[in-house]
Amino acid sequence: MDYAKPSDVVASMVDASLKKLALAPRDIVIRGAISGALLGAATTLALTGAVTTGQPIVGALIFPVSLVMIVLLGLELVTGSFAIVPLARLEGKASWNAVIANWSWVFLANLLGSIAVGALIAISLTNMGKLEVTGVAAKIVAVAEAKTIANAAIGTAGMVSVFVKAILCNWLVCLGVVMAMTSTSTVGKIAATWLPIFLFFALGYEHAVVNMFVIPTGMMLGAKVSVADWWLWNQIPVTLGNLVGGFVFTGLALYTTYKPAKPVADVAQVAVQAAE
Repeated sequence: MDYAKPSDVVASMVDASLKKLALAPRDIVIRGAISGALLGAATTLALTGAVTTGQPIVGALIFPVSLVMIVLLGLELVTGSFAIVPLARLEGKASWNAVIANWSWVFLANLLGSIAVGALIAISLTNMGKLEVTGVAAKIVAVAEAKTIANAAIGTAGMVSVFVKAILCNWLVCLGVVMAMTSTSTVGKIAATWLPIFLFFALGYEHAVVNMFVIPTGMMLGAKVSVADWWLWNQIPVTLGNLVGGFVFTGLALYTTYKPAKPVADVAQVAVQAAE
């Protein structure tokens, strides 16, 4: 049996937290940039599947390939780090400053990778602007505008809705990251990761790193979106919502109910001290 019980999974989460916090900024930037690029490529593939077949559910079935690769290669994704990295602080083995520094480096790296691959994909879809923006390129433009100026058009309701969609998104995304730890086999990790990632994409929720790709790429392709629209009406509220969904709904929730018990030696020592 390659299945790990929930209590063992949470112990693995704590261990992963410590390992992530020990990474040098150079390694975080490399691994984070690759993650951003992989999400951008998978988003393009998912939109291609949806446009080609006329069935959005096809895109949702395809999209999890990116998270599978990220999990199997041990790369850095800020949305997953929102759930995992704070556990070292909860264990008293790291400071909040260290946690925030890690998140900041991963966020920056994901952003750089997403924009870089977005520029390459924009070039490939239009032959450096020589082809008309149609098909998948037009879909990217439409999605970018729907995620920003469409939210701005309804004001507070748009801001609240995108924040809530981000909470729900990263609850599911982080479940995918955590569920991969329930198996020691490659096939088991793939299956466990796939399920909740498929759910989030099919339900149309908001993922900060996906949006780091699709919105600026849409802008490169001609979307009527400003940098202010991107950050104010999507990137900032989505990142905050992802933080809440990942940390509170997944990392903290699972840690609270399955957190590793004190070692037997520690328990015995406490009992002796109480007797004295």
